[in-house]
Amino acid sequence: MLKTNHYLVFQKKYKFIKLIILILIIALKVSAQSWKLVWSDEFEKTALDMTKWNYEKGGGGWGNNELEFYTDKKMNIDVLNGQLMIIARNESYKGFNYSSARINTKNLYTCRYGKIEARIKFPIGQGLWPAFWMLGQNIDTVGWPACGELDIMEHVNSESRIYGTMHWDKEGYIKAGGSTFYDSMFYHVYSLEWNPNDLEWSIDGIPYLKECIEIADKRKKAEAFHKSFYILLNLAVGGNWCGNPDQSTIFPDTMYVDYVRVYVKSPGK
Repeated sequence: MLKTNHYLVFQKKYKFIKLIILILIIALKVSAQSWKLVWSDEFEKTALDMTKWNYEKGGGGWGNNELEFYTDKKMNIDVLNGQLMIIARNESYKGFNYSSARINTKNLYTCRYGKIEARIKFPIGQGLWPAFWMLGQNIDTVGWPACGELDIMEHVNSESRIYGTMHWDKEGYIKAGGSTFYDSMFYHVYSLEWNPNDLEWSIDGIPYLKECIEIADKRKKAEAFHKSFYILLNLAVGGNWCGNPDQSTIFPDTMYVDYVRVYVKSPGK
């Protein structure tokens, strides 16, 4: 009996040592790679940097029955004290009852794979729909959803919930993704880690969704996610998803963006 007990103790210690070695191997592999910053906007100028961003202007619903007209007016989009401000207003403008702003990096900056993140504080209210997202650069030639769409952060109305979603064409429109409960009243860092195999969404560095779509698998028809995408930021008012503003909605209200950054993995030294 004594020998058996010693053997069991030895086996437990051996398994424990193997576990420690495995953890160390994984840690070494992780540390062998680091994130390298390759593009960013810290919004430190006195106006939007037009070498990095385009304004998207107009109304008409943008495919979602939105109610706003997007402008380039300082009243709707401004840079102040290191913050980008996208401001939604309840005003009559070019036949619409609301105005706001939407910007993108199309033809100025695109990326394929990496970590794309932004530190954002967005407004809370019925009919407000802030978003930080990406579209395939080839949208003008193949259209949507064939170009692919990656929604890094979307929020609607007064929910304590953040959404991350991917959209594409798999012999017809298809989407995948999820959401998480989160305190949406304050600044948070919203991130998407995009690699050739899958996608992982995080808030403040804590992953909450990993879509094991296996985008490298041709059977998934996810080829769109192996091409270049550009970045978008906007604050929509109304639409199919969030519904219309009501008497409880406060205007003007603002989406604040502290920075947008893109990283790629580089071998460690």
